[in-house]
Amino acid sequence: MGYCLTDLINACQNDWRAYIEHDFVRQLGAATLSEESFRHYLKQDYLFLIHFARAWGLAVYKSRDMTELRHSLDSLKTIVDTEMGLHIGYCREWGIDEESLHDLPEAHETLAYTRFVLDCGHRGELLDLHVALAPCLIGYAEVADWITSHPQTVTSDTPYQAWIDMYRDENYQQAARRERRWLDARLAEVSPRRFEQLITTFRDATRLESAFWQMGLDAAS
Repeated sequence: MGYCLTDLINACQNDWRAYIEHDFVRQLGAATLSEESFRHYLKQDYLFLIHFARAWGLAVYKSRDMTELRHSLDSLKTIVDTEMGLHIGYCREWGIDEESLHDLPEAHETLAYTRFVLDCGHRGELLDLHVALAPCLIGYAEVADWITSHPQTVTSDTPYQAWIDMYRDENYQQAARRERRWLDARLAEVSPRRFEQLITTFRDATRLESAFWQMGLDAAS
């Protein structure tokens, strides 16, 4: 019997829940998150998206056939042609202009996660890169679902509703489901020893995502 993404998540359950239900996420859903924290997060997330696009560009290079190439290229184009524009527009609504985004220094947490992902891609196979990216692409879809279903979530008069809606959007959810299917198909083929290696990658990436949330909280302290 082969493995799937759910097996990866279950193997890292404590770290996964700490990421999905982080205090940053809880406060964002409850509309108690400091706006200073959120602005800092938004700025660093712009830098993260640039490296995220680079990682998908690396995935294009690592692709072994046209199916993999199209999958990676679609993800790259979505970030470059759609997500970056949406993010810049959303930052503008928060008083952050595009010019200031270009001159931002990278926080240590941004450096740590983005370089970890790229290193996984350079050192490993295409699957290693996808597993390192999964906590972001698939995790944000689950974060949005968790916020929406949580009883303490505020659904009106909150400055964070547009952010929640962005990741609840069907296009984003569909992209997350597509990536999950890709991972499930590849994980089904790996050996137990290989799966243990991928658990380590997934756990480290998940912890680095949690640190990215914490970076936002710490900005207001």
